[in-house]
Amino acid sequence: MSTADKLRRASSLSRILHRRILYQSTRSFTTSEGHRPTIVHKQGLDILHDPWFNKGTAFTMTERDRLELRGLLPPNVMDSEQQIQRFMTDLKRLEKQARDGPSDPNALAKWRILNRLHDRNETMYYKVLINNIEEYAPIVYTPTVGLVCQNYSGLFRRPRGMYFSAEDRGEMMSMVYNWPAEQVDMIVVTDGSRILGLGDLGVHGIGITVGKLDLYVAAAGINPQRVLPVMIDVGTNNEKLLKNPLYLGLQQHRLEGEDYVDVIDEFMEAVYTRWPHVIVQFEDFQSKWAFKLLQRYRNTYRMFNDDVQGTAGVAIAGLLGAVRAQGRPMIDFPKMKIVVAGAGSAGLGVLNAARKTMARMLGNTVTAFDSAQSQFWVVDAQGLITEGRENIDPEAQHFARKIKEMERQGLKEGATLVEVVREVKPDVLLGLSAVGGLFSKEVLEAMKGSTSTRPAIFAMSNPTKNAECTPEDAFSILGENMIFASGSPFNNVEFGNGHVGHCNQGNNMYLFPGIGLGTLLSGTPIVTDGMLQAASECLAAYMSEDEVLKGIIYPPISRIRDITKKIAASVIKEAIEEDLVVGYREMDARELQKLNEEELMKYVENNMWSPEYPTLVYKDD
Repeated sequence: MSTADKLRRASSLSRILHRRILYQSTRSFTTSEGHRPTIVHKQGLDILHDPWFNKGTAFTMTERDRLELRGLLPPNVMDSEQQIQRFMTDLKRLEKQARDGPSDPNALAKWRILNRLHDRNETMYYKVLINNIEEYAPIVYTPTVGLVCQNYSGLFRRPRGMYFSAEDRGEMMSMVYNWPAEQVDMIVVTDGSRILGLGDLGVHGIGITVGKLDLYVAAAGINPQRVLPVMIDVGTNNEKLLKNPLYLGLQQHRLEGEDYVDVIDEFMEAVYTRWPHVIVQFEDFQSKWAFKLLQRYRNTYRMFNDDVQGTAGVAIAGLLGAVRAQGRPMIDFPKMKIVVAGAGSAGLGVLNAARKTMARMLGNTVTAFDSAQSQFWVVDAQGLITEGRENIDPEAQHFARKIKEMERQGLKEGATLVEVVREVKPDVLLGLSAVGGLFSKEVLEAMKGSTSTRPAIFAMSNPTKNAECTPEDAFSILGENMIFASGSPFNNVEFGNGHVGHCNQGNNMYLFPGIGLGTLLSGTPIVTDGMLQAASECLAAYMSEDEVLKGIIYPPISRIRDITKKIAASVIKEAIEEDLVVGYREMDARELQKLNEEELMKYVENNMWSPEYPTLVYKDD
C-alpha cells in the first residue's frame, strides 16, 4: 500500500470514528416512531396548505379550535378510513378524466391523481399507498415512474426535493439549509444520466428519486418528513432535451472528469455537514461513474448504490431461490452455470456479488474466487467478452473468458447470445441489458438445451418495455418446468390445466428499503458487503419450501413491509457481528447487542413510521 493510500485510509477511519462519537453524543431519547406529538409553528390556512401536517376533514373540533381552523373546514369530522373511501371513489371516477388524451395511459392518469393527493396530505397519501401497495407500487415506481421521468417537464407542478446544479458550485454548503427539515434520515440522489433503461433524461430524473423514497416510506416506515429526493444537474447529453425550450434543466452538455467529481464531492460534503447521520442512496448514475463514486465514498459515508449493490442483492436472492426451486440446498449455488446479458453497472454489480457469494460458499480462498469466476459467461452489445476484447472495461476484466478455453467450447470473442446459450447450456439466463426482446425465440429455443432440471430466465431490465422477454414468451417455449423472474411486474401465466406459471418480480424494492432501515437503526457508519450479503440471504430464505418448489422465489408485494422488517433486522445483526453497530435513539450499541430475535424484530417494528395522523401541538415561534 502506497503512502498516499495509507493516508487516505487513515483519513477515512478518522471520519468513521468521529461519526461514531457524534452518534453517541447526540442520540435523542424519544418514544417509538409515529407516536410522538408534533409541534407546529403555524395555524389556520397555513396548516391546511402544508401537506406534512394537513389532515383535511379529519381535524377534530378540539384541534380546529387550537389551530384556528374552525370555520375553514366543513363541519363533519371524518376519520382516515372515511377519507380514503371518499378518495378511492373519486379516483375510480377521475382516472379517465385525468388523461391528457388518447395517448395518455391510464397508469399516468393514476399517477397524476395520487400526486395531487401527495401535494395536499402526505399522511393520507401514504395510507392509500400502503393499503393498496400491489396496485399502486407500479404507479409510483417502475414501470410508470419511467413514463413520468420522460414527461417530467410537462408534469411539473410544484417542487418536491432539492436541485443542485453545476451552476451552484461554491454555494451548496449554504443551499442545504434551505430545506426545512432539521433532520433527514434518507436521501436518494441521481444525476439523471441513466434513468432505468431509458438513458440520459437530465433533470427529469428527479422522478425516480421521489418514487424510491415513496417506497422507503411505504415499505420501511421511514418518516416522510425526514426523506429528501435530490437531483444533481450537471447538464445532459440528450440532444432532444437540449433543443426543447421547455426543458427545466441546464441546457448544456454534461460535465466530465474532475469538474464532475468536484460537484458530487461538494454535494456530499454539504449534506453530511448539515445531517451527519443521513444515509445517501445513489440511483441511476451511468456505469462509468456508478462504480467510481461508490468506491470513492463507501468507506467514508453512510451510502450505497442501488443499481450496483441493490440490483445485485435482489438477483442473488433470486438465483439462490432458483437453486432451492430445483430441490437443492443453497450451498449448491457455486455449481450453477450462468450466462449474463448486459455489462453495465447493474450487470457488473450482479456479477461481482454472485462471484463473492459463490467464493464465500467455497471457502473464500484464491482458488474459490477462480472457481466462482469460471461459472459466468458475459455477453454485451459486442458479444461474448473474452481476453481478446480490446479496450475492455476494467470492471468486466475479471469475467473475460480465456480464448483457448472458449475455443474448446466452440466459442470466440464476440460470439452472439444465441451461440453462447447453445454451447454453454446454462442453468440461468440473466438479463440486465435494457434491451427489450433480447431473449428472442431463437435464444429461448437454445435454452431448451440447458443441463438444469429446472432452468431459470431472469428478464430483469426496467421499465416493462425493456424486459428481455415476457413470461408468456418464456413459458410458451420452455414449458411449465422453469423459473421466471422480471424487474417489472407481469401477470402470471395460466396454462389451462389448473397449473400456473409464476412471474416473480425480482425488483430492488424488496431489498433497498430494508438495507436503508437496517443501516439507520443500527447506526453503522458505513454499509458493508457483509450487510448487503445478509440482506440478500434473508430475502432468499423468506419464501417457504412449498412456495419455492412451486416456482415462487420472490414474495408478493403485499408482504413488502414484513420482508423489509426482516431484512432490516438481518442488516442490524450483521452490523453487530462486524462490530460496527452504534445504536439509534434510546437504544445504544450495548443494549442492541443484548436483544434476542423477537426483541430485535420488535425494535425494528417500533421504529417504523405508520401513516396515522399525529396530535398537533401549536407553539408560537
